[in-house]
Amino acid sequence: MWQFEHAARAALNWIDEYADLMGNGYVSYQRRNEQTGLENQCWKDSWDSISYHDGRLPGFPRATCELQGYTYDAKRRGARLARQFWGDPDYADQLERDAEDLKRRFNHDFWLEDRQYYALALAGPNSDRVDALSSNIGHLLISGIVDDDKIGAVVEHLMSPAMYTGWGVRTLATTEKRYNPIGYHNGTVWPFDSSIIAWGLRRYGFNQEAARIATGILDAATYFGGRLPEAFAGYPRERTKYPVQYPTACSPQAWSTGAPLLLLRTLLGMDASGENMVVNPAIPEYINYLELLDIPGRWGRIDAYGRGRPQFNHQRMA
Repeated sequence: MWQFEHAARAALNWIDEYADLMGNGYVSYQRRNEQTGLENQCWKDSWDSISYHDGRLPGFPRATCELQGYTYDAKRRGARLARQFWGDPDYADQLERDAEDLKRRFNHDFWLEDRQYYALALAGPNSDRVDALSSNIGHLLISGIVDDDKIGAVVEHLMSPAMYTGWGVRTLATTEKRYNPIGYHNGTVWPFDSSIIAWGLRRYGFNQEAARIATGILDAATYFGGRLPEAFAGYPRERTKYPVQYPTACSPQAWSTGAPLLLLRTLLGMDASGENMVVNPAIPEYINYLELLDIPGRWGRIDAYGRGRPQFNHQRMA
């Protein structure tokens, strides 16, 4: 931990000194050169991936919602490092205050009360709310930035037919103007995206919903020879009976390679707690039994295992 202190402090300083391009307290992005480079510099980096509900594209800079969740998480983790390893309690206190202030502002500024979900982004010189419903809101769950009184509505949207295909979570809801089941970031399912959402659902105690997404993605893998592609089409599972290939998806792809590991962690409910590993399985009955053996860590080595339970089942289709 000590050898990375300088880099960690520099990264946290960058957030405050350089990342707020709009002057509103949020991490945002904009190209330096309007003729070159990616227009979008969040994980959805295609030109049309950030849009309003009616399909219009917003102005710049753009502060997407998930970036604020990442920032909240970074400050919370930075505070823990400062307190436990760097011997700097004053800095830890400051980071914790900054994180709580960010959470308070975020839940006020990004929340769309009439739609009951978070804005995809704040954009342009007036920090306009970009109101498309997308999987970006699912990334917020891993950070803990979502207020308790809003989590139920967020989960309801993520698991609705507009977002959840039966295989995974669409990048953009079917209710949005730019929805396209084979649009790169506008309706396809990305396995890594769904794995992050599934783990976030477990963080907030939605174990059954997390298991549905995890097993849906793992089911999809069986149609791709056990190797998940970068993305696949966002058609409903009951319509196609198998996941439809995205024509130019990378396979293998690093993000998708890591997704099954996080999905296994989600199903087994594995989480570090102090010097121990906590295991709290939430496994559908049809899997029967799942185990990971000899997991190394500060706890030494342990095995994680669990049996399937009927309450976590979801409808499986051939």
